[in-house]
Amino acid sequence: MAKVIVMSSVSVDGFMEGPERSLAWHMVDDELHTHFNDVLRGAGAFMSGRVGYELEVEVWPEADADPEAPAPVADFARMWREKPKYVFSRTLAEAGWNTTVVREVDPEHIRGLKELHGDLYLGGTDLTGAFLRQGLVDELRLYVHPVLVGGGRRLFLDEGGLRSLTLAEHHIFGNGVALLRYTFPSDEK
Repeated sequence: MAKVIVMSSVSVDGFMEGPERSLAWHMVDDELHTHFNDVLRGAGAFMSGRVGYELEVEVWPEADADPEAPAPVADFARMWREKPKYVFSRTLAEAGWNTTVVREVDPEHIRGLKELHGDLYLGGTDLTGAFLRQGLVDELRLYVHPVLVGGGRRLFLDEGGLRSLTLAEHHIFGNGVALLRYTFPSDEK
């Protein structure tokens, strides 16, 4: 059964971005990036908000054209271009790179996308919140970086109260980043 999966890097203190949208604290080395690629290769589609999508468009369309690009970066660039993408935005008129603009989070539409594509990988604070509030998230894949950022943008804002999670997997990478993969008990979703 297809799932909606939130996949995000976070600091120990819960930030997905540092001050001024900084991601400089992310500890993505070749091992971790290769893992991301291996996971995302099975994705049916990527989903993001407008800001996340615009940041992706600045990097991924031509990242593999750089002869200095590490192999995992070049691999992901090719994957990113090929995968269907959905950007949730009320202001974006159109999007390129195999991307469809969606105006709102509609549970029926999301169920249809799961049937069409399979697993949907979701990123972004506001979009994650909207999906969580509607009970549309099946799994959380949190990559906890061993840093305290101290400010910025938190991954989880106001997501609708207390919910239980089941730890389905954990792994520590060589750089100290910890994968914590959680699922929602069926009665909690």
